[in-house]
Amino acid sequence: MLIHSGSRGFGHQVCTDYVRRMDAAIERHRITLPDRQLACAPLSSPEAQAYLAAMACAANFAWANRALLAHRVREAAASVLGDEIARATRQVYDVAHNVAKLEEHGGRTVCVHRKGATRAFAPGSPDIPAAYREAGQPVFIPGSMGTSSFVLAGRPGAMERSFGTVCHGAGRRMSRTGARRLIAGAELRRELESHGIVVRCPSNRGLAEEAPFAYKDVERVVDVVERAGLAVRVAQLRPLGVVKG
Repeated sequence: MLIHSGSRGFGHQVCTDYVRRMDAAIERHRITLPDRQLACAPLSSPEAQAYLAAMACAANFAWANRALLAHRVREAAASVLGDEIARATRQVYDVAHNVAKLEEHGGRTVCVHRKGATRAFAPGSPDIPAAYREAGQPVFIPGSMGTSSFVLAGRPGAMERSFGTVCHGAGRRMSRTGARRLIAGAELRRELESHGIVVRCPSNRGLAEEAPFAYKDVERVVDVVERAGLAVRVAQLRPLGVVKG
């Protein structure tokens, strides 16, 4: 079971509020940016400290959200397969894909902000939980409701090329609005079920937003990640059922 959820609208609001605050402070901090979306402030500034606190709050909310969904999964397993199976159900790994952390890179302490990306530290890193340290940091690259998702392990190339970072997901090639223009939710539901994928979603509109064609080809993305030496694939997950809130 792959749970892909975070802080939802709360995290988006944190981003919106603090991009605005930092944008207003850029001139005072004498920062020149090539793109407004890179709005920032010195780590010790009041703006940055307030943002880090708000971001931590959103990250905690996201963690609690995933923990609750995982609990519901165990309840479902117990009701269908029995308590013994539910007790044997364990979490493999939990990771945030929009968070800033202080890390050591190139002999310096830096703040690495990963947006739509996750850590992919190489085997042996002390920052990897002991259970996975020898193999490398677990990495998830989800595809879409109709395509595979992948579990990978971080490799040394990520430390050399991307501050120990790998993309989190195939990435969109089409907006949610664009996807809704091209397919109706009921049609998408029938299409997925024709491929043996059971769908549970209360809103056809919301379902259409996540149409598989709205995303890049996840297998090509994973292939690029591997060829770049950032991570190596461990497992490929194919969808049997989709629950979308």
